[in-house]
Amino acid sequence: MRAIRFALILTIAFSSLGACTQSSDCFSKEVFCAGLVTDTLGVEDYGVNQGAWLGLQNAKANGGVDQIAYIESVDTRDYEKNLAYFAAHGYDAIIASGIGLQDETRVVADRYVDSFFIGINQPPKKDEAARPNLIRVVFAEDQMGFVAGVLAARVSQTHIVGAVCEKSDIASMWRTCEGFRAGVKFADKNVKPLVVYRDNGDSEKLFLDENWGRAAAQDLVKRGADVIFAAGGITGQGALRAAVEAQVKAIGAERDQAAALRESNSWLITSVYGDAQFEVEKITRDLKEGNLGGQNPTQFKFLALGPKLPENLTPELSDLLAELWKGKIRTNVKNMKP
Repeated sequence: MRAIRFALILTIAFSSLGACTQSSDCFSKEVFCAGLVTDTLGVEDYGVNQGAWLGLQNAKANGGVDQIAYIESVDTRDYEKNLAYFAAHGYDAIIASGIGLQDETRVVADRYVDSFFIGINQPPKKDEAARPNLIRVVFAEDQMGFVAGVLAARVSQTHIVGAVCEKSDIASMWRTCEGFRAGVKFADKNVKPLVVYRDNGDSEKLFLDENWGRAAAQDLVKRGADVIFAAGGITGQGALRAAVEAQVKAIGAERDQAAALRESNSWLITSVYGDAQFEVEKITRDLKEGNLGGQNPTQFKFLALGPKLPENLTPELSDLLAELWKGKIRTNVKNMKP
């Protein structure tokens, strides 16, 4: 089954290098260069990194960008220097893919004011001043979680479902997992959502604590949960693996987790995630045409449901996504933990 996509209108305030990273043409006003820096998951992450690269490829094919390249970060300590590399080589647009790069993106954007930076999944921090050369693409995490919660409630037989999430003081995690809780209650008030956050975990393992994710999911299964939703990078993937091993239905986030984890069985039933492909293609084209400088642009966002979505639930979830987009259904989830 093909992935389902729906537009959401929101306000957006070295493994491989392309040939133009070695060229001085990127300093020319006649040549528009765009580069992508990924997090440590690389360009083939089945999620926003891959979508961003496809968006750049589409932009180049359609004349929206003249030259493109990407850098896959090997270590988190490489983020700043990888972003700076493109800026120092005259790139007009630099895409920083993932929340893990948000601090480095701000630092480099302040240093290289003549380049535009596009932060994928990088919402502004509270009271953070806007930067005219930093464009943020932020997906509606609360709606992603909400859809996952409705799906979990529909397929649960024990009337207990669980969510394993990274730290609750990360706004995107809070919106995603409280969205899940709200979606469960919206679908069926008789289904109990158990939501656990890695609030007391090692800060050095942020988004990387697979063992904690696995143990948290196993505990939820022991408590009766027969559906596990998980979000938070490798932490979340640990929970998904535990659910599959226990033969409990699982719902992923952030990317097509069935493809990322190479799970071909029916336990990982689908994933809910943001699609960066359209965003990157549209924004880079607008930047080349001079349409976004100094503005706070509005773009279209896409949510995608993975291809393994149960066919009997496709019509309901399709309608739900449309209603969320139109604002006829609201999650009522706060932007961050109170």
